[in-house]
Amino acid sequence: MFEKLFKNSRHKSYEIDMTNGPLLGKIIKFSIPLMLSGILQLFFNAADIIVVGNFAEDHTALAAVGSTGALINLIVNVFIGLSVGTNVLVARYYGAQDRKNIYETVQTSVSISLIFGVGLIFVGIFLARPLLNLMGTPSDVIDQSVLYVQIYFGGMPFMMLYNFGAAILRSVGDTKRPLYYLSFAGVINVLLNLFLVLCFNMGVAGVAIATVASQVVASILVLLCLVKTNAPYKVYLKELRVYKDKLIGMAKIGLPAGMQGAVFSISNVLIQSSINSFESVAMAGSTAAGNLEGFVYTAMNSFHQTALSFTGQNMGAKKYSRINRILELCVSCVAVTGLVLGGLEFLFAPQLLGIYNPDPDVIAFGVLRLTYIAIPYFLCGIMDVLVGSLRGIGCSVLPMIVSLTGACGFRILWIYTIFQMYHTPEVLFTSYPISWALTALVHFICFIIVRRKFPKKDL
Repeated sequence: MFEKLFKNSRHKSYEIDMTNGPLLGKIIKFSIPLMLSGILQLFFNAADIIVVGNFAEDHTALAAVGSTGALINLIVNVFIGLSVGTNVLVARYYGAQDRKNIYETVQTSVSISLIFGVGLIFVGIFLARPLLNLMGTPSDVIDQSVLYVQIYFGGMPFMMLYNFGAAILRSVGDTKRPLYYLSFAGVINVLLNLFLVLCFNMGVAGVAIATVASQVVASILVLLCLVKTNAPYKVYLKELRVYKDKLIGMAKIGLPAGMQGAVFSISNVLIQSSINSFESVAMAGSTAAGNLEGFVYTAMNSFHQTALSFTGQNMGAKKYSRINRILELCVSCVAVTGLVLGGLEFLFAPQLLGIYNPDPDVIAFGVLRLTYIAIPYFLCGIMDVLVGSLRGIGCSVLPMIVSLTGACGFRILWIYTIFQMYHTPEVLFTSYPISWALTALVHFICFIIVRRKFPKKDL
């Protein structure tokens, strides 16, 4: 069965050969659809924010939706991190053309995405209010925030399935089909947002339902792709099961990534709690600015995924001579992307923020945040690319420790020391670029050390 799957060429038009030939063109070809896919996925939340910011009765609805982002990321990042393990394992086995292990990894990935997704429904329902209260969510926002989180988590099995399915496709170089699926789902999200909020005046509940519906559509399309393909990463629904060794392999790479993301979210929760201390206008302005930053981050994060997949496949194929070049090209691409997009957001900040909410006070606070974060944002991109390369090599615990210490630990320390002495938004936002620069430097040193353990030439 596996021999026939590898020889079949129907799926080849969507894949990229990462182990042979020039790299730059393939990196760009891989990253652009991935970049657009990420931006479309982010647009799910942006559409929520834009609709409630413009058509809800007041800015508390916008604040309610925005205040949930850090909490949602905190809860789901550990599980989404396992999809990083899926990406690395499938890429490595695909580079080595190890058919049996590809099959077992794919079946395990789809199975655990559904298991964890169902479990997260109950986590979101029962923990939403206590956690939002711990974050200091204001009383005029809390009820709407809880409602948004509970509805959002109702669609968690579909969100998990999409993320794991897309990770499988990315690992073999296919970033086009996830883009097509998200494009279709994004249109549904926008139309449902407008329909439910304008026609039925459902507010926060309407935009949450629209987001879940779009996730359902995207996940079904990805699953159909994996079920109907003739590629070696085909999903067999009747054979879904968890292979213990594959789950352990995914966990070794993915759990540190997930824990890193979760602790990052804890630092972001603390920052969100600090922003909450400036009342709901500041929350709304920071929400709008943070969403704009998300577009830059998502564009840069495509090169993190590129470094992860390209490094993983070349490690599997034992093409060690290409590892350093992959990192060089991805760092160059992410720096240019971050500087250009961050600069544009800084230059057109008032106009862009006005799309989310026309209130001058909301716009003013959003401009303040972008002033401190937009321009140096490329440092965050470089930091993430270095992490992607290290995880592609198979080193996941070390970048987790560095990130938690250099970025999260530093921000938490900053909040409880400097920010307590100078309680201003400017001081709060300054913690971001400093933490990015310090952490990127240490990640680079770690890459040099880890890279020396592997041959310079191909085997």
